[in-house]
Amino acid sequence: MPDTASAGARRTVARLLRIHGRVQGVWYRASAQAEASRLGLVGWVRNRSDGSVEALAIGPHMAVEAFIAWAHQGPPKAQVSRVEAIDTEPEALSGFEQRPTI
Repeated sequence: MPDTASAGARRTVARLLRIHGRVQGVWYRASAQAEASRLGLVGWVRNRSDGSVEALAIGPHMAVEAFIAWAHQGPPKAQVSRVEAIDTEPEALSGFEQRPTI
């Protein structure tokens, strides 16, 4: 019998995150890029003109969930007040990159 719990942990998911708080000017994007790469995720991270940070994380369910957990803390100087995460469709990307502010 297949191990369905293990298969569920490996299925590819995509989550669009919006991170609020003191998250710009504290190395949040570079730290998010490093954490996502460590977890084997693809996607991107960028600042938003409203002071938040937005990220798209694509990869195995458990790795994406670990990234979301990390996003609630961020790098040492960040003060995260809220993280919104919504399901989205995976994009065909390679690597995890920093994108320009929108």
